[in-house]
Amino acid sequence: MKPPTADALNDAVCPLCGGPNGCALSGARSLDAPCWCKSVTFSPALLARVPRDKRGLACICERCATGGGAPSADPADC
Repeated sequence: MKPPTADALNDAVCPLCGGPNGCALSGARSLDAPCWCKSVTFSPALLARVPRDKRGLACICERCATGGGAPSADPADC
């Protein structure tokens, strides 16, 4: 997977659960902004669940990244 660019970080929706991803990089449009996602390791299994059309374009939310469950009605989403 190619690394995201600042221009690619424009989707504030988690590609796994559809909730807000809370990524500060997306809002700042800069890869230098501080964000929770910089201190989390995203497993290959988790990244493989991201739909192909969202890979490298949308950040996974903290709840999905840490296995905390989804804000949606279906907890199986994360």
